[in-house]
Amino acid sequence: MKKKILTFVCTAAGLSVVLTAGLIHMAVYQDMYEDLKQTVASAAEYIGAACELMGIGYLESLPREALGLRITLIAANGRVLYDTAADAGRLPNHLDRPEVRGALEAGAGESERLSETISKQTYYYAVRLNDGSILRTANTTDSVFIRMLNLVLISLGIVVVVFMIILAAGSQVTEKIVAPINRIDLDNPEDSAAYDELTPLLSRIKKQNDAIAAQLEETRKRQNEFNAITDNMMEGLLVLDQDGRILSCNKSAGSLLGIHQKQVEYQNALAVRRDEPFRGALEKALDGRLAEAELSVGQRYLRLFANPVKYRDAVQGIILVILDVTERADRDRLRREFTANVSHELKTPLMVISGFAEIMAGGLVKQGDMPQFAEKIYGEVQRLISLVDDIITLSRLDEGGDIYEKEEVDLLALAQGAAGRLSAAAAGRKLSLTVDGDPARMPGVPRVLDEMLFNLIDNAVKYNVEGGAVRVSVETLPGENIVTVEDTGIGIPEDERDRIFERFYRADKSRSGAVEGTGLGLSIVKHGAALHDAKIEVQSDGKKGTRFTLRFPVRYCLRNKEITFSERVLTDFE
Repeated sequence: MKKKILTFVCTAAGLSVVLTAGLIHMAVYQDMYEDLKQTVASAAEYIGAACELMGIGYLESLPREALGLRITLIAANGRVLYDTAADAGRLPNHLDRPEVRGALEAGAGESERLSETISKQTYYYAVRLNDGSILRTANTTDSVFIRMLNLVLISLGIVVVVFMIILAAGSQVTEKIVAPINRIDLDNPEDSAAYDELTPLLSRIKKQNDAIAAQLEETRKRQNEFNAITDNMMEGLLVLDQDGRILSCNKSAGSLLGIHQKQVEYQNALAVRRDEPFRGALEKALDGRLAEAELSVGQRYLRLFANPVKYRDAVQGIILVILDVTERADRDRLRREFTANVSHELKTPLMVISGFAEIMAGGLVKQGDMPQFAEKIYGEVQRLISLVDDIITLSRLDEGGDIYEKEEVDLLALAQGAAGRLSAAAAGRKLSLTVDGDPARMPGVPRVLDEMLFNLIDNAVKYNVEGGAVRVSVETLPGENIVTVEDTGIGIPEDERDRIFERFYRADKSRSGAVEGTGLGLSIVKHGAALHDAKIEVQSDGKKGTRFTLRFPVRYCLRNKEITFSERVLTDFE
């Protein structure tokens, strides 16, 4: 802007100076030319008057260059009688000269032309004398041009000096003009009104700033809403442009793919993963087709959906949605394992029953051995029934807690009832089985809680040593009820503690002594604990003794609604 202003000022000033000088020179030239004409005319009048008094002798007495003029005397018929610039006898007839004809007709005449005699631009003035002859004076315009040329050279010097002054002054003036404009605060333009002429512009800038600020705030709000939504999604979300560069990556995508959100932005998605399923899905989406792929990242299984974003049939970007299907894959795996284990567990007693029945049907059993065979068949049937009952219980627990109706139960009474049913088995192994503690009431499913406690006490009896002890305690604390089942048995190795709650998992038989069981007891305990929001803790040194601790959050029934212990305290306080 400064350059434009300075250029404009200097150009305008320079043109003004040049135009002014030119006009002045034209005026001076015109004035000098008029002065020349006046001088020539005055000389003609003066010399003509003298010539009438003194005759041609006066002309001959004058020095030829005395006045710096050319003097010519012409007869009435046009013959040249006298001329200061040439031999009069050699000059042609001048009757056709414009100034001569003018003098003959009007008494005086003038003209300007290139002289044939001296070959210069000449001004002529002629007057008619009383005897009819013509006296003509002339002067060339060279003197005017020479004087004007000298004046022009001086003027050019003056113009250069003036232009330099204008350039310096213009630079300073431009700086003074632009400086207040450069100091304008565009964030608060109305506070920087440098010139009144800028007030409308600054007002428009202020309005535009307000509009832009409002749009940015709206954009920021929508961006925050988008980030809040995407960052709290369980699914991973990647937004790519038409070149496959990552424009947005939410937290779940970073966690699932093991990448950092900010570090991958504006990078090509293939820099994140290069495996064939990911690359194939990306290429299909870039071709405008919906694609799916299965990915394996560490211990996780991911399902990828690549959806192209089109505008006018051209792919403008890609939306990648990533789902963590690890749990579903694990459930499928567990379901397959469960089906295989159930088939195996059911097959064993059925084969035993079938074998004994076949022997009995074939008449190969003595009449005295029939009760013994019948007892074995009955035992296998009971084992089969127990296994089926456990499977049904697990199936119902898998379906969720909504199928059970909760009611207020006493954990101490349930523990005492389960221990009572196992007292005979404990006595058979010379075990000490005790239950102590305080009544602990809470809303729950009696059947599930009873089976949980029964299975824990049953395992404590089965996996105990001869003459050992089993102790069950019930404790009530602020905010939770605690049930502990502790034994002096063979213990649980550390590497097996995370697996004992798996279905059909059996500990090392060399340690357990091939204890009979369905392998579903602790799995029922785990699912029952989840149904009651309880926590399970297992402690064992791996060689002797195990302690199972169930921590139930305390809830009270109030107006058919469960409330927590803290809510109960507040209710009592009010």
